[in-house]
Amino acid sequence: MGLFDDLKARIGPVKDKVGGLVQQHGDKIEQGLDKAARMVDSKTDGKYSSQIRTGTGKAKEALGRLAESEGPKGDTGSRGSEAS
Repeated sequence: MGLFDDLKARIGPVKDKVGGLVQQHGDKIEQGLDKAARMVDSKTDGKYSSQIRTGTGKAKEALGRLAESEGPKGDTGSRGSEAS
């Protein structure tokens, strides 16, 4: 077993735990992302607004993927319930 395989084996349980936390607190996490984006945009006088919006959007997409990967009661996989 190579180093990459060992790393994947160790990350699996952590990813499941994070997915569950994102399901429980996703709205608060997104609010925090929005607040941070507004603050950074304000501090840079809007110079990087496009990049900030792009980064925030990608972070929210990643949260969505994490939440979807953790199904109810530890069941991984999609159940066809996309609520975006």
